[in-house]
Amino acid sequence: MTTPFLRWAGGKNWLTTYLKQLIKNLNYNNYHEPFVGGGAIFFSLDPQHNGHNTFLYDMNTELIVAYQTLQNKPLKVIHKLQKYKNSADEYYSIREKESKGSITQTARFIYLNQTSYNGLYRVNKSGKYNVPYGYRKNVIFNEENLLSASRALQGTHIFNGDFTESLRYIGENDLIFLDPPYTVSHNQNGFIEYNKNLFSLNDQYRLNDYINEIKNRRAFYILTNAAHKTIRDIFRKEEDRLIIVERNSLIGGKNAKRTKIQEYLFTNIPEGV
Repeated sequence: MTTPFLRWAGGKNWLTTYLKQLIKNLNYNNYHEPFVGGGAIFFSLDPQHNGHNTFLYDMNTELIVAYQTLQNKPLKVIHKLQKYKNSADEYYSIREKESKGSITQTARFIYLNQTSYNGLYRVNKSGKYNVPYGYRKNVIFNEENLLSASRALQGTHIFNGDFTESLRYIGENDLIFLDPPYTVSHNQNGFIEYNKNLFSLNDQYRLNDYINEIKNRRAFYILTNAAHKTIRDIFRKEEDRLIIVERNSLIGGKNAKRTKIQEYLFTNIPEGV
């Protein structure tokens, strides 16, 4: 199994085993991820090499450029990465530079992702990446993992755009995995300040309309989202399943205890399939 080449806040590595069980007997055609992010589910399922045409999408232009460039020019990206050093001075120097060309852009994106604080992706009002240096000691740009990711991406269709763009390609019996930015905090009343700009409550309603269209096309969907009453009210459908899953979460720093966080899975995949 290929390991994702990016660290990604809100990534779904913890969910991969469960999802494999959920779809193990499902006969589906094409595979779609409209919010690919770090690609944990895509890489774990490896749908392209299991006989499925695969379509990946995301609104983050830098992220999509990284996927496309690693798909087509992995050795050039690796060569560029090997020139970078893991230090605060180097980090802030690279962070401030305006990269030209897809290879330099991709190497910069991967470098900042691996050496930043918690692998966050955040930009200021001017659209500039502003995450601080992470002081990670053991940063290794694993050449074999990058090449493995490139091999997994061969033949995959990769697009930059809103999730609704995927409707151009979705047909009957396709499988769509949806992992949108969370708008609300788990089991709390508050909205996530950063994500409400990235993906608003209105976007959640748009996503529900999108799911209804998926169902009209007789395709299958799996949606992950925060375990919150507002989310339940928006996406709960009597004919579909709501599954509550739990994951471990560290709250409060390195000395904190692990706590259990609930998340929702909504799907129209019949039980027992």
